Amino acid sequence: MGGLTASIVDLIHHLGYAGLFVVMALGNMGMPVGTEIVVPTAGALAAQGHLSSWIVVGVVATLGEVFGGFILYLVGYYGGEPFVHRYGKYVFFREHELARVHSFYARYGKKTVFLCRFLPFVRGIGALPAGISRMPKRYFLTYTLAGSAIFCFGLAWLGFAFGHHIDAILPVLHEFSLLIAAVVVLAIVLVVWLKLARR
Repeated sequence: MGGLTASIVDLIHHLGYAGLFVVMALGNMGMPVGTEIVVPTAGALAAQGHLSSWIVVGVVATLGEVFGGFILYLVGYYGGEPFVHRYGKYVFFREHELARVHSFYARYGKKTVFLCRFLPFVRGIGALPAGISRMPKRYFLTYTLAGSAIFCFGLAWLGFAFGHHIDAILPVLHEFSLLIAAVVVLAIVLVVWLKLARR
């Protein structure tokens, strides 16, 4: 377990559900807190009697994710377009590419928001492009809530089931998340390469 994640878990151990909520919110505003480690660890803390229930862990973690994701969504919604119009050329993001983001989310936004809830690292920043695309708030919140609930309740139950043996599965979860992240990065690189090759 990394130093940052270990400190975060220690925070949850001492502050309980309030700490879990804050950590999950921060994790969905771009902070690399390692939610795939935090949630099962919180579930294990419930099994050990430090927290009251893995179900409450799932509820609090889900609400924290939705809250943090919605904050990042609002940043994109109200600040994304002005930023692109003013500074986009400096970060190689032109206005015609903004139109592509709008078009993509108009067609695939619901599926994208839902699936992003299961991708390590991507899940922490996935709300931003949804906001920039001006995806309707009700759809963003609905699909974020659905994906986050499955993710959080699943990992909370897993942590609760392993209880005192949680340390045995945390390295596996971490390596699995890194593998998924590597696949996602390679897929993005491939898409960018193909786009550049067509020019």
